[in-house]
Amino acid sequence: MAVAHGVPVLATPVEPVRRSWIGLLFAANLGLWMAYFTPIQVLLPEQVAEITPDSKELWLGVVTGIGAVVAIVVNPLAGALSDRTRIKLFGRPYGRRHVWTLAGCILSVLSIAVLAEASNLLTVIVAWCFVTVGINVMLASLTAAVPDRVPIAQRGLVSGWIGMPQALGLVMGAILVTAVFTDIGTGYIALGLGLVVLAVPFALLTKDDPLPPGTKVRARWKIDLRGHPDYMWAWGTRFLVQLGNALGTLYLLYFLDDAVGLDDPDTGLLYMILLYTVGMISTAMIGGWLSDRVGRRKIFVIWSGVLIAIAATLLAIWPTWTISLVAAFLFGMGFGVYLAVDTALITQVLPSQADRAKDLGVINIASAAPQALGPLLAAPIVTSLGGYPALFGATALVSLVGAVAVVKIRSVP
Repeated sequence: MAVAHGVPVLATPVEPVRRSWIGLLFAANLGLWMAYFTPIQVLLPEQVAEITPDSKELWLGVVTGIGAVVAIVVNPLAGALSDRTRIKLFGRPYGRRHVWTLAGCILSVLSIAVLAEASNLLTVIVAWCFVTVGINVMLASLTAAVPDRVPIAQRGLVSGWIGMPQALGLVMGAILVTAVFTDIGTGYIALGLGLVVLAVPFALLTKDDPLPPGTKVRARWKIDLRGHPDYMWAWGTRFLVQLGNALGTLYLLYFLDDAVGLDDPDTGLLYMILLYTVGMISTAMIGGWLSDRVGRRKIFVIWSGVLIAIAATLLAIWPTWTISLVAAFLFGMGFGVYLAVDTALITQVLPSQADRAKDLGVINIASAAPQALGPLLAAPIVTSLGGYPALFGATALVSLVGAVAVVKIRSVP
């Protein structure tokens, strides 16, 4: 077993992590998701609409879809590299994760600066691809922190803390770019600065054990799914729930404008995001903590899918402003529980302790791939196959099927 500083590097952790460590990881994830989701939900739709107003749905799908394909490739590759990284600084071994967090942050910030000045679709696509590369390099290393450092009995709680920033980051980012920095370019710059301020402290202030000299960790790109069926089902569950999320959220701005008929859809989207976040925060921490206390994960995942399906069905049947607010809150409640508990569950079914970041990177494909597939499915549904009622109906069905599929996992209760 590889050991660094007296701690088995590849063993399952047993010492609880401190609140300060959780807080720094929370902040790093907050900065990451602010820089990633705010452009997808707010800035990119506005930027694309300015460049090509007559084909905004199509080109927004192209931009986000290509970026998602990049994420699919980069995340497991970056994870595999971090699993095997050996670096020396000033003659002493340096950890294998934080260097990738810092490198991804630098690339993301530089690419965001280019995106802020982009005036044509080609520049937007290329810059967003590089933002996606940087974000996913960071995501691979930060995600591995949970199985690297957190004992199983604490993972639901910690997963709740690092899952919550996916919604909170979008809220804070949306407030920044709609109420404080209202210009698209300055909005991007604010997100880049926020990424640096929030993410860098975790990489500089927390321990990152290196692989000891002589430790051989070989890359295993082939995963034995027959020997690890729970890992396969965990991947499928996340893919379907995230596909439902992609279908249900990509065109919310256009839904409020075209279907609900709001005079100010930008502000309306902000209200929906706020309610979504309130719902998510109200359940993520409680759901993760309860799953740790009772020692069960799957029942929480199933009920989260039920809540998401209810929210999407409401939008499909009653596309009104009041129902949109109610649905946003229910959607947040369901997704909050899902993110907290499913993340903890996944860390318990990884095929290899030596390939944590790579295996989590493959799991993260289940989050990134729907961002590519979602636009390909959503655009024709909205334009030709039933409009927004059909889109949200598909969201409900896919999310529910994904959540119920978790029952196939046998090794986790």
